[in-house]
Amino acid sequence: MTALQREHTDAAGAVAGPHPARWPILAVVCLVQFAVVLDNTVLGVAIPSLGRALDADTAAVQWMVNAYSLAQVGLLLAAGAAADRYGRRRLLLTGLALFGAGSLAAALAHSSGQLIAARAGMGVGGALLVTSTLAVVMQVFDATERSRAIGVWAAVSALGFAAGPPIGGLLLAHFWWGALFLVNLPVVAIGLVAVRSLVPGTRNGGEGRPDLPGAALSTIAAACLVYAITTAPGHAWASAAVLLPTTLGLAALTGFVRWERRTRHPMLDPVLFRDRRFVGAVTGVLLMTFGSSGGLFLLTQQLQFVRGYSALEAGLRMAPFALGIVLLNFTGVAARLLARLGRPRAIALGMGLLAAGFGVIACRPDDGYGTLLPGLLLMGAGCALANPAIAEAVLSSIPPERAGVGAGMDGAMAELGSSLGVAVLGAVLSTRFTALTGADSLPRALAEAPTDSLRADTLHAFGRAVEATQLIGAAAVLAGGLVTAALLRRAARPGT
Repeated sequence: MTALQREHTDAAGAVAGPHPARWPILAVVCLVQFAVVLDNTVLGVAIPSLGRALDADTAAVQWMVNAYSLAQVGLLLAAGAAADRYGRRRLLLTGLALFGAGSLAAALAHSSGQLIAARAGMGVGGALLVTSTLAVVMQVFDATERSRAIGVWAAVSALGFAAGPPIGGLLLAHFWWGALFLVNLPVVAIGLVAVRSLVPGTRNGGEGRPDLPGAALSTIAAACLVYAITTAPGHAWASAAVLLPTTLGLAALTGFVRWERRTRHPMLDPVLFRDRRFVGAVTGVLLMTFGSSGGLFLLTQQLQFVRGYSALEAGLRMAPFALGIVLLNFTGVAARLLARLGRPRAIALGMGLLAAGFGVIACRPDDGYGTLLPGLLLMGAGCALANPAIAEAVLSSIPPERAGVGAGMDGAMAELGSSLGVAVLGAVLSTRFTALTGADSLPRALAEAPTDSLRADTLHAFGRAVEATQLIGAAAVLAGGLVTAALLRRAARPGT
């Protein structure tokens, strides 16, 4: 531990007031968080290149994309508990090392199997990083600056998600596909040096033995459920490919709940679920990410299939959405609004703006970028306000020494909600398109259309299905925000 780190920790290892290097620390953890989130979406434009270079079939390509997120979501809760027990700084360094090694192995992969394994290794490192970065933010900032710091962290996360397609497209335009992973190595190098020198090595330590059964059960439950949801659109919902992982995931979840209630030192204290603030916050994360991720999925469908943009063009045209989030959070506007409105109102207003943005885009799909831009700006303003508020709501309902578990729970619910939103709204879109055309997919319908006129009619029908489903997504976003706000407001009443 450096002299700067020792000076600002007390005898118990807790940070004594705001850390003097808190803003440089925030810059470092945000850089790391950006790289981790970026890898969730950067491969979207590289699928054709990967398929050709590695002679991979459709299933293998899907695993290249999904192995990262599945490994990450499965370990989020366990990683958060480990960060609290063994120290956020130690877990950050371990996560950076795993993420860097996985990135190098992915860039040098010569087969689809090697790339899938490397991506899974990156996901393990990513789980350690996602939980540790947010826990460190909670650790080094006091209550007066924490809202703004969480807002910056949330803005960088949103930027990483939105920047994946354009950054991936630019790299592929000038380099081979391995460059998508090599760009992580400078981030890892900077992070290793900065974390060792700046981040204090505090930890809770925990009582008793680590909850290894709880960690194993939570990992199996999360990974199986997200896998089932992710693969459901490509299979029948009643097929064995969906029912088997769903059954296993629910069985593991049931076992996890029972174990946590019985063990003396649970990883996730069941008492938390008696706290309405915690229940309202994590329910809010699930509902909000369900609506917003499903809506974003539909927006990309509209931009590429209805408006005719390429993946890179669609990504670049969505940039105002991410830039709006960054601008409002980095200037402190979102934090000031959050302080003035309070969390329930901020979440309700933010999700209302996000829903309005989706609605504008859905109702005026053919009016060019002049209509798309205001919708994207409304979406950015909504996310800038709602995301930090809901992250604060989760973390404020958990003791500071358990911030890692809070971050893990936030991340796990976000991944589950995101997967559900894409799967459910994707299924609604498919059903409406089939009702209009009788075809089960757009590519098949276009391939079977004998004339340009019929292909144009097919695209028009798909556009109508997207628009109708987007309105359902907007309603889901609004409902999620209102339900979350109501739960948090009720939890804040005296006596609850």
